[in-house]
Parts: sequence; structure tokens; C-alpha cells
Amino acid sequence: MRKIVYAALIAGTFVAVSAETIGVCSPDGRNEIRICAAPLEYEILRDGMVVAGRSKIGMTVGGRALAEGGASLESVVRSARSGIVAAPVYKKDRVDLAANEVFADFGAWGVRLVARNDGVAYRFETKMTGRIKVDGEDAHLCLPSDDVKCFGYQTRMFGCEESVPFVKKARDIDFNRQMVYMPFAYETGGKHVLVLESDVRDYPVWNFGSFSNGVLRSKFAGEAKRTEKRGAGLSVVEHAPYLVETAGERTFPWRAFVLADAPVKFCESDIVWALAPAQDKGADFSWVKPGKVAWDWWNGFDNGRKCDTEGYERFIDFAAKNGLEYVVLDWYGYEARFGFDIWKPCPAVDVDRLVKYAKARGVDLWHWMAFHQVYGDEERVASHFAKVGIKGFKVDFLDRGDADVARFMEKFADACARNRMHVEYHGAYRPTGLHRRYPNVLNYEGIHGQEWMLPNLYRGDEKGTMASDVAACYLRMSAGPMDYTPGAMLNYGIGSGYRANGRRKAPGTLGTRCRQMAQVVLYEAPLQMLCDSPTNYGKDMECFSFMAKVPTVWKSVVGLAGTPETMFVAARETRRGEWYVGGIATVEARDCVLDTFFLGEGRWACELFRDAGDDAGNARRYVRETRKIEAGNKIPVHMAPGGGFVARFCRQSKK
Repeated sequence: MRKIVYAALIAGTFVAVSAETIGVCSPDGRNEIRICAAPLEYEILRDGMVVAGRSKIGMTVGGRALAEGGASLESVVRSARSGIVAAPVYKKDRVDLAANEVFADFGAWGVRLVARNDGVAYRFETKMTGRIKVDGEDAHLCLPSDDVKCFGYQTRMFGCEESVPFVKKARDIDFNRQMVYMPFAYETGGKHVLVLESDVRDYPVWNFGSFSNGVLRSKFAGEAKRTEKRGAGLSVVEHAPYLVETAGERTFPWRAFVLADAPVKFCESDIVWALAPAQDKGADFSWVKPGKVAWDWWNGFDNGRKCDTEGYERFIDFAAKNGLEYVVLDWYGYEARFGFDIWKPCPAVDVDRLVKYAKARGVDLWHWMAFHQVYGDEERVASHFAKVGIKGFKVDFLDRGDADVARFMEKFADACARNRMHVEYHGAYRPTGLHRRYPNVLNYEGIHGQEWMLPNLYRGDEKGTMASDVAACYLRMSAGPMDYTPGAMLNYGIGSGYRANGRRKAPGTLGTRCRQMAQVVLYEAPLQMLCDSPTNYGKDMECFSFMAKVPTVWKSVVGLAGTPETMFVAARETRRGEWYVGGIATVEARDCVLDTFFLGEGRWACELFRDAGDDAGNARRYVRETRKIEAGNKIPVHMAPGGGFVARFCRQSKK
């Protein structure tokens, strides 16, 4: 390999390059990522401390490893990103793109490194003619030690990502028939690392499939060679022996790492959104409308009422009366549950009438549909239902992590955008940034959500369920919006004996009422589905009215307190200058002191909902308080086992 030595000052950050190592630092100088060319490996540092050791990377294309025989470095190109861009449909109204980059050019391929103040990333880029087959990718992670405490999720099936998280030392993670999917986090030397990815297009999602000698080894789904319809999905029954056949000149997904001094700061990171492709030049998404949904499925169509046109009109009337933007026509609108045919709605549900009825009341309708009904017919589906007057699709049961499903998600998002239709990908893997280029993609599932609290699904794991709710704020939510579907009103305390009973006519949830209210604030969701029924909400309008007014997009977010094992407390600023704060706890009771430094200055009115007590029978009871405070005041709050709290702050004066 040729000897190349560079030194440069980029945006105040010193970057050193040698024959052995190429590196780049973040604008604030705290984060650094390096690659070594022989062998091809990366290394990550935070404040000069190694948080990810030298880890093997590589790609095999057409039967040959890119760096086979040694990588010959041809040039190094240094650059910097800058600018603050608007983010109309996001957890912040603006995102800072500031970053330093280095591209190591090895001829027909290269590796790009980027360092931001919230983390670092790398990706491969190829410059080959025609089509290529990517046989495999090495995207390993060398942990500082086998004793590192890890937080993550596991699954047996690519793309099926609705499991309860684990907390284990690295050496204790069981990879027998299970893989780890992203996001994945660990702690080392007081530093916190969150592993995720961005810009997954025409490519499978990243997983870890094994661990040995301190190294987590990557695992990817092969291209879908043969599929068959199973229920509402298209399952892969045979994978090809390669990952993808794709364009020879392209960029590949970012392997990204959020770096923070405390895990509660993961929620402030923008790395997935910032590294994803921007909207196409000239694209108009001004019509996109985030909002809240009156939803029928979770509550058994209002606790077992008849599903018909008049029943949906009740949901529409409820949404209109309470300022909810949408109603979803879920699978009740089909003639048969798993034999759904989107071209044959249930005779009892007059969709055309409902569209007109809703429009006259300022409400729009979404249509649930099964993945197999849309796949391969994306353009016709989008254009037809746009003409009908439907405003969005909830596409369910994707449950795959291969390149073909990534192509589908992008293709359908594009078809919907051209027809001014919104999308939610339910039964899908975690977000990887598609919603930046297509802001009409409002939400994704990929979460052990509220549906798992239904009596016919709940397995009686109080500790795991409460821990999952908290850990999601540190793990899954850091990748992007998640369709958890909060807002349940029939709440059961820890130790109350809530168990599966085979029915769903009166679904409830573990944990307190205030926990449910807090989740509406804490869980990022530009399309927020409120799970309970008009009947149950009508019995306690004080709580529901508060939830109905919570925004679904924000100006800023501040992580305040907690760890993945204890609690999560965060503040979100509205685009009108108000602040909402929420907190949720695990199965144990927690005390926290809410420091209101985030308010800046001035006098504020505070409306606080908190748990009424620790007794299991008090789960639906709460205390509502109002008070005047000065910015910076500290408010002690107690959360019951499985509890929470939520508050709203409105400015009274600037001084």
C-alpha cells in the first residue's frame, strides 16, 4: 500500500491520516472514528477513550472480498457538512447537520466516515459498472470487554421486531436460535454507546448473529428467493445465498453509533434522520398532516359493539368533537379477517359514505391493509384510494428484514407521496431514515407495543412489560417514531392479578393511568394512535382531554433523568412555546425531582397529573394539581410501581 500522510484542520477539528489509520473527529472534538486499511477495521473513541475496539468490516461482491489481497488506498477526500435544516414532521423543528467527513477511496470502492457531535458512522460506497451481487457484509463490533453491560432486543425471524428487551453482560447474551437486532446499547467506562443504522435502501437490515472473543458478528437476511402468502403477509420460505443484486454504483447503509455521557441523552440524537437522504429537489410535502387517531381495533370496536357504518360514524363524531385528526378503518372493514381483499370491503361498512361523513366534520380516514394486498400493486393501490378520499394507509404484517421489503417500503412511500397519501408501516422493522426523504411516512411499529397487553396476548410478565416500556425510550425510540398506541383507560396495578382471559371486550393495561398519559407525551409518533374507545374515554374526559391536546410533532426534546433499567423522564417543547414533561417507571416505585431548568426563564403555570398511591387498586386513580412556578424550580414527583406522571407548562411572564 502506498504511503500517504495528511494533516488538516477542518472546522476546528484536527484530522490525522497515515498509511495505517484514517480518522475524523466531530466538530466539538469529543467523538472520533478511525479506519485501518490493513486489515480493514474501524475504531471509535469518545473523549479519547476507546469505546469500540478495532472491528472488522468488509463486503464481498461477486465472490470476492473488496479488500482481498490488501486494500490499496488511492486518495483521501476531506469535507464538512454544515447548516440547520427545517424538519416539519419530526421531534424537533430544526436539525443541525454539522459534521466532519473523510472518504477513503480504494478505487472501485471506498469507505466514508462521518463524525457528528451526537455520534459517528461509516458506510461503504461502490463505483462499479452494471449490476453487482453483494454476497455478504462484515459489520462486526468489538466490545471493550466481555463484561460490558448491554441492552438490546432479540428475535428468531428477520424483521420481526416486537420483543421485550434484555439487560445482560455481553458474554451472557444467548444467540441460540436468536439474533440481536438494532438499536443495541452498551455502557463502558462511564460512556454510553447506541448502535443503529440509517439510509437502508435496497438492502437488508443489520443484526448481530453471534458473539465470541469480544466480538459481535453481523448477520443479514439473504435476498428473498421464494415467498408465499401466510395469513396477511408474504413470508420468505427460501433466501438466496447473497444479500442483494443491486446497482454497482451506489452508497450502502450507514453503520451509526450514538455517543453520550448518559443514556437519557440518546433521545436527543438526530443521527438517523440527519444521515438519511433529504427530500428530492422540488418535492412538495406541505400537505402532510401529522395528528392523532381514534382507533377501533385495540378496543374491540368500542368494547364489542357491532362493526358497521353507523359504528364508524360514532368514532368519527368522537374524533371531530375532541379535535382528533383521523379515524382508521381497521380490519373490521373486511369480509374475512385473514382473507382480506381491499377491493371487497365488508358490506356493512359503506366506505364512500364514511369518507363524505368524515370530511364534513373535519376528520380524515386511514385504511388498514395487509402487506400481501399492496405488494406489487403499489401504484394502483395508492391512486385508487386517493380518488376514494382515503388519506393514508396502515400497512401491516411486513415482518421481514430483507432487501426486497426495503425496496417495497421506499416504492410505496413514493407512490403515496405522488398521490398525496400518508403511510404507516405496521408490523415492520425499526425506522432507518426513510421518513426524512418521505415525510408522508408518519410512523412505524417495530416495538413491543400496547397490543401485547390485550388479554389474548398478555403472558403475565409484569416486570418484563414495565421494563420494556421504559427501555423503548432509550433503544427503539432512538431510531425514530414508534406506533406503541398508548392511552388506555382500564388500568391495573402491579400485583393486581391482571392476566390473560381469552377475551378482548374490555381490554386493559398494566400500570397506572398517569403512565398511559405520560406515554402520549414521551413516545415519538407523528401519527399517534389512541388505543381506547369513545365509551371509555367519555367516562373520564379530564384525562382524555389532556391527551387529545398533546402535539405529535415538536420543537425540541430534552432527556432529563433515568436509565434503561429504572425510569425515563424527558421534556418536549411545543412549536407554540409550551412544554410537556413525562415520566414512566419500571415495576418498582420511583422518586424523581423534576428540575425545570429547560424552561429557561420566567414564570409558568404548571398542570401536573401524578399517581394517587402505590396500592395496586389505585392504578386508575390520579391527582391533578395546578401551580405557578419559576423556571428552574424543582418539583418532587413520586411514581407508583408501573407508574408515571405528566405535566404541561404554559408561560405566564418572561421575568
